[in-house]
Amino acid sequence: MIKMAVFDLDGTLVNSLTDLGLCVNRGLRAAGLPEQPLEKYNKFVGNGRERLIRRAMGGKSGDDALYSVVLREFDRSYKLHCNDNTDAYEGCDLLLEHLASRGIMTAVLSNKPDEFVPQLLGRLYPGHSFTEAWGQKPEYRTKPDRQALDAMLALHGVRHEECVYIGDSDVDVFTARNAGVKMAGVSWGFRGKAELTGAGAPFVADTARELEEYILSL
Repeated sequence: MIKMAVFDLDGTLVNSLTDLGLCVNRGLRAAGLPEQPLEKYNKFVGNGRERLIRRAMGGKSGDDALYSVVLREFDRSYKLHCNDNTDAYEGCDLLLEHLASRGIMTAVLSNKPDEFVPQLLGRLYPGHSFTEAWGQKPEYRTKPDRQALDAMLALHGVRHEECVYIGDSDVDVFTARNAGVKMAGVSWGFRGKAELTGAGAPFVADTARELEEYILSL
C-alpha cells in the first residue's frame, strides 16, 4: 500500500512554463544575448535552474560571466513574476484532497530552487497541506539523483516500496528508478507521453482522475 505520493512540481502540479521562459528571457536580454521562443522552454526545463539557463544561453552556455548576469536577473524577476501566468493543472486539487482523505501523505520534490516552491504552492494550492514541499536544496544533489527523495522518505519513516513518485519527464522516471520507488507519469506536462514511455514509465495518466485510480491501485 502507498503511504506517500511525491510529486514533481513544474509540468506535474503547475503549468509554469510561460513564467519560466519570460524570466529567463529577461536575463538573456540583460546579458545582451538573444531571447528564446517560449515554445523551446519545454526542452530546457527539468534539470534545475543552472541547466535551464545554460541551455537557453545556447552557444554562450559556457561563459560563466554571462551566466552570472542571466542568473541574477532571472532570480530577481522570478521572485516578482513566478505567479503571473502559472496555474494549477485541472483536477490536481481534488486529487490531492482525495489522497489525503485516504491517509496518503502528499509531498513535492522539485529541481526548482527551494525558495520559490512555497510561493507557488501557497497561491495555487492554498487549501492543501503538503507533508513536505522541497525544491532544490544545497545539501542534496539534483534529480535524478535519489539523495533528496531518500532523505524525505527517511524523515517520515516511509519505506521505498510504500512511495510512488509522479512526474512529467524522463528525469522523473530516472529519479524513481534510481530511488527504487514506484512511478507514474502524467501526459499533461511539458514533455508528453512519448518521452515518458520511452524512458520506461510503467504508467502514464491522461487525467488527474486516472492518476488517482492508479495510485490507489498500487
